[in-house]
Amino acid sequence: MPPPALVAIAMAQALATGSPAAGSPAPLLPGVIDSPDTEVRSAFSPDGRCVLWGSIGAPKTAWRILQTCREGADWSKPAAVSFDGPDNDFDPAFSPDGRTVYFFSNRPGGRGGDDLYAVDRDPATGTFGAPRNLGPRFNTPGDEWAPFPTADGKLIFSSDGHGGLGHQDLFEGGLAGEAPARNLGPGVNGPLDDFDATLPADGATLVFASGDLKAETRVALHAARRGEDGRFGPRTVLAAPVNCSEAINNGPAVDPKRPDVLYYSAFCPTLGPGRMDIFAVPVPTR
Repeated sequence: MPPPALVAIAMAQALATGSPAAGSPAPLLPGVIDSPDTEVRSAFSPDGRCVLWGSIGAPKTAWRILQTCREGADWSKPAAVSFDGPDNDFDPAFSPDGRTVYFFSNRPGGRGGDDLYAVDRDPATGTFGAPRNLGPRFNTPGDEWAPFPTADGKLIFSSDGHGGLGHQDLFEGGLAGEAPARNLGPGVNGPLDDFDATLPADGATLVFASGDLKAETRVALHAARRGEDGRFGPRTVLAAPVNCSEAINNGPAVDPKRPDVLYYSAFCPTLGPGRMDIFAVPVPTR
């Protein structure tokens, strides 16, 4: 059997047309997902049938959530999900059972800025219900982004309204109960923006974006291991083939059907067709 890293590269390349060099980031479904627009943060349904992602492009300038689903051997034409509205909707993520999608939105009726929402989904039909605001334990008058539901019933997200060490900090809160969300601490969060987190299959390594979003200077993907005390850290910058952009790399995500592959978003014009594209690389080992 080939080494896991080579299997992961083959998986990544199988999702793309063309044959990128071994180890280089492979675009995710060019012509379906990766396009001349901006694509950020993919979300894979646990049954492998559908992919959601955030998109920014003409003719709508607002941020949208698009979806494609398998139709036999092909993928459907991308279309906005039913709960996507005229305001900004972005950063989708499936619950582990595929019955809920979490996202952020600045739609009216929130607590201010970008708020976190959840929407029910029927895995059998793929239909969505009505979005619901996650309320004051998670949302503030500031901005909350990139919710990621964990297998043990928590939600990891970023916020600039809960206080913290920098602009956007990463937090973790239980989806049940009344306990407030907790800051993930200095092993993860720094003085700038820390956001867009995911947990690969081992459940013990947090992969997230960190940098200065306002200045658009070297936002890179980092990783931090969970210690025996339950906290993550210290963080390290991920090495090549991750972080192909000199400016912004963000939106890390994993596919339950392909646990050895990490997906992320970046502007890498020699590798993808758009302003930002979603790329696949082997899950980094540390």
